[in-house]
Amino acid sequence: MTRPILFAAVLMMLTACDPGAETHQEARPQAQAPTPALPASQAAPAVTPLVASGPAATVQPSTDLEIQHAASVVTLDLLTKQGGATVKLFGTAGGDPAMNGLYTDIAFFRSSAEGWAVFRVGDFLDYTVLSEVPGRVDLKVEESVMDEATGQIGKRERRLIVSWTPGADEAPPAAVTVTPAR
Repeated sequence: MTRPILFAAVLMMLTACDPGAETHQEARPQAQAPTPALPASQAAPAVTPLVASGPAATVQPSTDLEIQHAASVVTLDLLTKQGGATVKLFGTAGGDPAMNGLYTDIAFFRSSAEGWAVFRVGDFLDYTVLSEVPGRVDLKVEESVMDEATGQIGKRERRLIVSWTPGADEAPPAAVTVTPAR
């Protein structure tokens, strides 16, 4: 019971406290219009670097396996249209990166004592959240596929509907369905 709680706590700390942790969509580069130069009178103030004021603490790498699992999270999308329920879609790195390797899960927060109810959605190269409504999220997924005749690895896109019926009082669902879509 404590391992799932520790994993959830570490995952939340890593994603909430790390300024480099971004949601799946935010992490993607986007084309931006060039920023016009500001006149010297409106230039952004210079940032003064911090100055050490005490001895540095040396930190050793953790040997906790739960931390290793948390560090494997490479994508995270908080689903915000699920009423008061805390729901997230996330992907962990694993498997053969030449053939998919983004283990994609949807997780529903139960409680501090019970942690998360986690359901595997699939193993993809990547996913994109297309839309979200209560009890449903629509995804575009990219997958590796192998041509059995030639042995060549190719890529395909598909659409999926991930849906569920929330439990009573925002409890996690008993099951999640993954349906092909167009």
